[in-house]
Amino acid sequence: MVFAMGIGSLLAKPLQRAPAVSFVLVESLLALLGGSAVLVLYRAFATTELYTPLMVVLAALIGVLIGAEIPLLMTMLQRIRAQDAGSAVADMFAADYLGALLGGLAFPFVLLPALGLVRGTIAAGVLNLVAGTVVVAWLFRRTVSRRGWTVIAALVLTVGAVLAVLLVRADDLEVDARQRLFRDPIAHAERSEYQEIVLTERHRLSGTDDVRLFLNGDLQFASPDEYRYHESLVHPALAGPHRRVLILGGGDGLALREVLRYPSVEEVTLVELDPAVLELARTHASLRELNRDAFADPRVEAIAADAFGWVRERGDAGAEPYDVVIVDMPDPDSTATSKLYSLEFYGLVRELVADGGRMVVQAGSPYFAPRSFACIEATVRAAGFGVTPYLASVPSFGDWGFLLTTPGTQAGPALQVPADAPPLRYLSEDVLRAATVFPPDRRVTDAEVSTLLDPVVLEYVREEWRAY
Repeated sequence: MVFAMGIGSLLAKPLQRAPAVSFVLVESLLALLGGSAVLVLYRAFATTELYTPLMVVLAALIGVLIGAEIPLLMTMLQRIRAQDAGSAVADMFAADYLGALLGGLAFPFVLLPALGLVRGTIAAGVLNLVAGTVVVAWLFRRTVSRRGWTVIAALVLTVGAVLAVLLVRADDLEVDARQRLFRDPIAHAERSEYQEIVLTERHRLSGTDDVRLFLNGDLQFASPDEYRYHESLVHPALAGPHRRVLILGGGDGLALREVLRYPSVEEVTLVELDPAVLELARTHASLRELNRDAFADPRVEAIAADAFGWVRERGDAGAEPYDVVIVDMPDPDSTATSKLYSLEFYGLVRELVADGGRMVVQAGSPYFAPRSFACIEATVRAAGFGVTPYLASVPSFGDWGFLLTTPGTQAGPALQVPADAPPLRYLSEDVLRAATVFPPDRRVTDAEVSTLLDPVVLEYVREEWRAY
């Protein structure tokens, strides 16, 4: 874009003969391109393989137009003021940088929260169009001929009409583009403060619905086989004391459902970052049916908070430890989530696990990402836990791995189904015995420990999943 700005400055030379009209032309094109860019790129991502080249082309075109602004403004300033070039440049850049500050603050704090990404970007385009027209009409009106005003009016009205249509149709266009990304019909979609949340539903002829939850495009569960994942995650951890249980993540309530199947569980605290996920799990009929209305259980306290900060505060306050801690976090494929797989995080969680208690961690796929899985295991061990790795076969995910741990020991706890376990569809003693067997071609012994300062798990995840 910076290179394109230089090209734009050179291309603006012939336009200086009619600087005011040319400036409005540039601002109109900027409003049109900038205002529609997100919608165009979203559509391209959903329907074609041209997303990256189109993004580069749009960035270059916007850069050319931004670069053309400066020479045109300079020309107009020197025509209406008896200023030397240095003073004109100083005034122009002062106004430009002040406008950049106002625009930079307005988009994330006003337009984006109020209108969302697509509508907010279109609105930014409209503001750009209005600002460019106002600058010419107020400061440089005496330099514009009648014919020039006719051209300016035509430009502003045409681009304004296109942006108005896009603004009115934005929701329909976004829904259509989003639906093309998913196999099944979208039952719910929203963009929360933290992520894009999409719930899809497909009704089968057999009468069994297929409900899937996606966060930022990543599958969180598929209803036909989610029980395999959640039984494997929860029940081995409850094969010991389980009066008090802490769930970190799991805002869909499916792990919570499994925990609540034990009458001996007296208290469950669930900490989920996104309140929108909690609200969806509490209110959407399909999710409530899947999680068996778990959040309505009086034993449950659901808290919307960042798990890292919440765990740290609880540890500092000397809170009563939990018999079981279930860490059901999204994969560490971003900077924000990688901190939840760090040595520091597991060290904080260790303070909340009672003596003789257990912590279980979902650790990704030992087949698709064996080095990432080994890194998480090494990090948990370094935090002072004895670890027993195991896996489950979940068709919608493939082989998926877990770490059952207990603090202050070298060896991990034994894998077993609790004596008071309710009827299970997937898990059994035989399945658990087989679950500890990892194929030789997926064993990694040299993975590093992941920390906040050196989040190697993020590098491993990005590298390994790139192949798939």
